[in-house]
Amino acid sequence: MKFIKSFFAIAFILPMFIFAQTKKNITIQNNSALDRKETIVSIKWETILLHYPQIDTTGFVVINSVTKKQIPFQLEHRGNKTIQNLLVQVDVKAKSTLSLLIQKGKPEIFVAKTYARYVPERKDDFAWENDKIAFRAYGKALENTKENAFGFDVWVKRTDRLILNERYKRNEYHIDHGDGMDYYHVGFSLGAGNMAPYVNDSIYYSANYRQWKVLDNGPLRSTFQLTYAAWNAGGINVKATKTISLDAGSQLNKIENVYSFEGDKPLPVVVGIIKRPENGTIALNEKQGIMGYWEPTHGADGTTGVGSILTTPLSNMMVTNKQILAKTEVKNNTPIVYYTGAAWDKAGKITDAKQWQNYLNNFYQQINEPLIINVK
Repeated sequence: MKFIKSFFAIAFILPMFIFAQTKKNITIQNNSALDRKETIVSIKWETILLHYPQIDTTGFVVINSVTKKQIPFQLEHRGNKTIQNLLVQVDVKAKSTLSLLIQKGKPEIFVAKTYARYVPERKDDFAWENDKIAFRAYGKALENTKENAFGFDVWVKRTDRLILNERYKRNEYHIDHGDGMDYYHVGFSLGAGNMAPYVNDSIYYSANYRQWKVLDNGPLRSTFQLTYAAWNAGGINVKATKTISLDAGSQLNKIENVYSFEGDKPLPVVVGIIKRPENGTIALNEKQGIMGYWEPTHGADGTTGVGSILTTPLSNMMVTNKQILAKTEVKNNTPIVYYTGAAWDKAGKITDAKQWQNYLNNFYQQINEPLIINVK
């Protein structure tokens, strides 16, 4: 009898032991001296499947292993039918490690924090936002009108709600109704960090975008592509596709541009920020590729900070009468990645030039000291 009881005890304990042994932890390690707040972490879906082969994409939750609370997540497709990445939004203190678990369960409904859409009712605008800031690019229908502009536009916000649809429905962008407004001027410039060929000391602007495609639309990251028709850049025939991502919690977009052009030589390009006639604060760091601008205050509308961070070596940075430019080069059909965005003092988070430059410097550090992810 003792043998039989022992056998059944072992038979009962063994599955529990096996389950415990197969339980996986996702560790997110922050080796930097910066706290990482509201950070979006991307984990390859093939890695998740390797460790969780039976995962039900409609019935799992991500848990903080210490607090036991659910973590917001998104299944990222990047325009594909199959899942490419698992995105999670986390806080990880400096020099520390966060542990997450994946288990069966009903995910909580987390508020969407990013959004992007084509806006046919406003002359082919393409607009996008997160819980911090909003932007738009201009489409074909705006060409040959007095409103036409070439660069990226900024819509400042002082709410974490998604407000694009409300503003377009109201058809009034230039008055702050308590959530922000559009007072940023783009005109014949690169606006808030657009990129264009720079040949023989001249910028060659494309026409406005011709095609759009949404690859993912929140809740934590929205990604889309804008395609531009061929144009003549100082005797070079050029085409461009721009893939833009905006993460929840971030002031900056990630932009991946692919230029197609004739010839074997790299194409010189610039990232530009429009400069105002009045005095603002300009901070340039050629070595690290950081270009920061704290605009002059625009009356009662407040102050906008604009900045770009390039990830490729620069030949130089320039300040002209009209724009602040960072010059680099691209290879034919080879992606070039950089970051660009803005902040508004009335949002109450970044309220002066020093804070804006600190934000850009910290963002640069985060790019170069990424969080380390392990599933074990």
